[in-house]
Amino acid sequence: MKISAPRGTYDLLPNETRRWQALENKLRAAAALYGYGEIRFPVFEHTELFLRGMGETGDVVQKEMYTFSDKDGRSLTLRPEGTASAARAFIEHGLHMSLLPFKCFYIAPNFRYEKPQKGRYRQHVQFGAECFGASEPQADAEIIALAQSILQDLDVSLHLNSIGCKKCRPDYQKNLRAWLDDRVSHLCETCKTRLERNPMRVLDCKVETCAAAASDAPAAVDCLCPECADFFGRLESLLDEMGVPYVRDSRIVRGFDYYTGTVFEFISREIGAQGAVCAGGRYDGLTGELGGPPTPALGFGMGLERLLLAMEAKGVILPDEATPSVYLAPMGAAAAKICAKLCHELRRLGVTAETDLCGRGLKAQMKYADKRGGHFSAVIGDTELETGRINLKDMRTGDVMGCGASAADIAKTLHILSEVELEC
Repeated sequence: MKISAPRGTYDLLPNETRRWQALENKLRAAAALYGYGEIRFPVFEHTELFLRGMGETGDVVQKEMYTFSDKDGRSLTLRPEGTASAARAFIEHGLHMSLLPFKCFYIAPNFRYEKPQKGRYRQHVQFGAECFGASEPQADAEIIALAQSILQDLDVSLHLNSIGCKKCRPDYQKNLRAWLDDRVSHLCETCKTRLERNPMRVLDCKVETCAAAASDAPAAVDCLCPECADFFGRLESLLDEMGVPYVRDSRIVRGFDYYTGTVFEFISREIGAQGAVCAGGRYDGLTGELGGPPTPALGFGMGLERLLLAMEAKGVILPDEATPSVYLAPMGAAAAKICAKLCHELRRLGVTAETDLCGRGLKAQMKYADKRGGHFSAVIGDTELETGRINLKDMRTGDVMGCGASAADIAKTLHILSEVELEC
């Protein structure tokens, strides 16, 4: 039997991880500008966390969670999303008694058993931002602006909606259910079951017949209570003032039961029908549902795989932050010994350095260095050992610069070359 990665998962090889690292650095820098600090939590949690937090009627809980029993019979689940884990950590560590709002972000893998498709995997990586303890629409505007600052170079649009609170949502759901009952024959089997449990999920269905049936459905924003209507109006005014463009979209409802009030998605036009690259909203009731103190909260999640697809489609190039690298090609045993020493010393000086580890000839070494994408190379043989001088060759331009054969001289020369390149 050939062993391969499980369906819906993938490997990132070294030549690919550089792009991921650059993206992660971009995300961390954006989060820091908005005052968000990194949080890290377990890959698995007690299953009850997701049952209580996400709602037992949702598709993720019913169909997509990886749940197992440990050796003591406790039910555990690989984390399907990050918000519930962040809320659990907020409660467990008593952060409601600390300085509020508490603002955190994470870059973490999630796990869902769903049909793999382009940019959507059973193990996927998510950048998430969560804000606990902020009740004003300024918090909604800020977290939307954070997401927009990351996505501003992409062809995306912000779709905004409000799904109301516990006071006004039941009446809306009743009206929506009655409206959909007259069109039940056009709904898919999944949406027929949703009709009683959570009719708002029908609005989010991507099946064409369901989308057509729900196209003229009543909008939640037309059924908001005075408090929710005022909050949503103030949010729209803030976004207008900040210059963050958006469109009202009554079909944005989100898939988890914990959402209340503001919901939003950033949708890309470049990556097909499943175009959401970021989604989020308010979940003011989540901490209370999990047994903690009622705390206003909001956040978003951004799938890195889909984000990279959107960046690739738009031609956005992530910066290459690699340090200057040098390949030292030895000719003979004495030179190989010196090259090993020089590489060791160069690395201690912060210079990426490599030398031959396979006993290759000079031609094969240079071919290897070229394929590795090295910046500079130097051949070291008897002449170089005798004179104490080497020639550093820029492998991109073919230019050659002489320097001393010590690690300090090589590092100094590379530093000078880097500054010249930056000035150009």
